[in-house]
Amino acid sequence: MSQNTTPEPTDAAPPQHAQPRRRRRSLWLALALVPVLVGGGAVAAQAHKTVELEVDGESRTVTTWAGSVDGLLRDQGIDVGEHDLLAPGADAALDEGAEIVVRSAQQVSVQVDGEQRQVWTTAMSQADLVSSLHESGREVTLSASRSLDRSALELPLVVDGEALVRADGEETRVELEGEATVRDALEQAEVEVDRSDHVRVSSAADGTPVVSVTRVERDRRTETERIDFDTVRQADDSMYEGETRVVQEGRPGERTRTFGVIEVGGEQRTNVLLSNEVTREPVDRIIAYGTAERPAPEPEPEPEPAPSSGGGSSSSGGSSGSSSGGSSDSSDSAEAGGSSVPSDVWSQLAQCESGGDPTTNTGNGYYGMYQFTLSTWQSVGGSGLPSEASAAEQTMRAQILQQRAGWGQWPHCAAQLGLL
Repeated sequence: MSQNTTPEPTDAAPPQHAQPRRRRRSLWLALALVPVLVGGGAVAAQAHKTVELEVDGESRTVTTWAGSVDGLLRDQGIDVGEHDLLAPGADAALDEGAEIVVRSAQQVSVQVDGEQRQVWTTAMSQADLVSSLHESGREVTLSASRSLDRSALELPLVVDGEALVRADGEETRVELEGEATVRDALEQAEVEVDRSDHVRVSSAADGTPVVSVTRVERDRRTETERIDFDTVRQADDSMYEGETRVVQEGRPGERTRTFGVIEVGGEQRTNVLLSNEVTREPVDRIIAYGTAERPAPEPEPEPEPAPSSGGGSSSSGGSSGSSSGGSSDSSDSAEAGGSSVPSDVWSQLAQCESGGDPTTNTGNGYYGMYQFTLSTWQSVGGSGLPSEASAAEQTMRAQILQQRAGWGQWPHCAAQLGLL
């Protein structure tokens, strides 16, 4: 028979007989006492006594012939385990009016200095439990049950005593009567808790039980990410090689991620990815490029043969004719430079192509009065954008292009003007 008065932390499993066991009093013991009562009256009167026996908080008055605490416990069928509390000790003499206390030890899970431990205890309340361990210099807390009625060992928070309730940055001292629970303390302090909140029991420096509430907030947050679009090139045989135009402008897409966030006491503890999906698909940018072969440039006209020299008057006449012919050659040369067509053909062509506006920029790769592509403009000696050049320069470059490649450079408008 052993006596245990101070709960000590241990990781060992509970012994087989940690709980008090009760047994029926043997019949032979009752019968064996009869002769003593009858034949030994004087001795029996001296041995007979009345004592108070408290077992796990329940007291009763017991009349016994036992001479020691151990004998009384045997008579009552009470076994005391290794970790149980017995006062006075088993070998103590049993006198009239003696008080014997038996408390059964049980194991409970507590946090000791932040580490989860299993400890044996004979405490009658959570307050006694955390206070006894706290006095040993260790930081001890208990987690309240979900119901908040009782937690460890089905113990009340306190029996006829005070408690401190700490929640939302405030501390409230409450006076509790009877076997009060954690819920009783919270209700008296007018503190409401959700099932997700953490409720723990610890001990103040003076031994007062402390009920601490830590708020647990659950929320969701989202974040978005840009998805770049692709650029796609498509062949177009309606345009010449080297020409391009934008068929469709690109648009970026969007990806959305959703996270589950848990905050404990205002501090983020969990950040879990709940979903990851494309909420807007990107749109490709499409650029068409020409594949049609450009027509061969028209051949330059062959020069006319020089007139032969003749006699005096003939020579003079020839000279005159030559002079006249020279004037004709000069006129033909001018016509070869683009004046062989009606003088207003270029203004008509510009009107058809762009409305005659030299600053035209359609945004699809065509510029100026004659809707040059940038590559074509550069091929006839132009620099910068065609729409930034003067109308005179644009006309000059268009005439060069016409001389090299013909009116087919403007197939639609040239056909309307009867140039093809």
